Amino acid sequence: MKAPRSTADPDTLAWLVEQYLSSLKFQNLSPSRKRSIRGELDWLREMAGKYHYVRLQVRHVEALMAKKTGPVAANTVKKNLSMLFNFAAKKLGYTGPNPARHAEKMKTNPDGYHTWTDAEVDRFLARHAVGTKARLVLLLALNTGMSRQDLCRVGWQHVTHKEGRARIAYKRAKTSVAADLPILPELAEELDKLPSDRMLFITQDARPIGYKPETLGNWFRDRCGEADVPGSLHGLRKAGATRLADAGATNWEIASYLAHADTKQADTYTKKADRSRLADSGFAKLGSVSNFPEKLDRKAGKADE
Repeated sequence: MKAPRSTADPDTLAWLVEQYLSSLKFQNLSPSRKRSIRGELDWLREMAGKYHYVRLQVRHVEALMAKKTGPVAANTVKKNLSMLFNFAAKKLGYTGPNPARHAEKMKTNPDGYHTWTDAEVDRFLARHAVGTKARLVLLLALNTGMSRQDLCRVGWQHVTHKEGRARIAYKRAKTSVAADLPILPELAEELDKLPSDRMLFITQDARPIGYKPETLGNWFRDRCGEADVPGSLHGLRKAGATRLADAGATNWEIASYLAHADTKQADTYTKKADRSRLADSGFAKLGSVSNFPEKLDRKAGKADE
């Protein structure tokens, strides 16, 4: 592959980033993914762009990771550098090692974002009444599994009817996978209050324009604070998948809700639900025998995970 013209010094990390950004691999990404990875690579250029990438070692990768706040952001640095070295090997004739591959990955919360509980959803709905934008956003996210960027562009043009039932059909921005979901009564109640020509369900208060994904996420986090719940929009997506798994949905049914092309992620939800059901059935075999204190013997809500 002939390297495109670059403004950076040859063989520096900044030069390598520019080669990747000029490649078909980058051009074939979705618009939302392009924006996010461009920002991540711009950070790498700012931090270490002047250094020759062929001289980078594991300790240099880990030093860059340490500049980030939190394990997820640090591991993203490792992932992006590894991707750049793989790109250099496949497209630019690089034959050296990939130091990012051997950098120590930081431990993260295995469950990632906090998954909303039923009690938290109820508390949010009690705080934000019928007809409020906050309630609409929560029910859209919970009932459709949409990410922030998808919530920012959904409107009546995505509502269809099949066999007398209203549905929301959209293509997920991140994966380009199509989703076609029934509109449940709790969401239908909120949508019925919107003008029938609304091209965006969610608009800003000051003027009828949409949000940027990050801005919507920040706005919604403030509404969560008002309801005293520790949630996020992504946590609602996880809550919706959890509800389906707890109801006995299959991997592919959950993948359809998540707009995923495979069942890898859905499998984590069904396995968790299966473990809970197996624990219940196992303890049921003990019959009424119990040596728990009376307080624990009584029916109670789900414990925190």
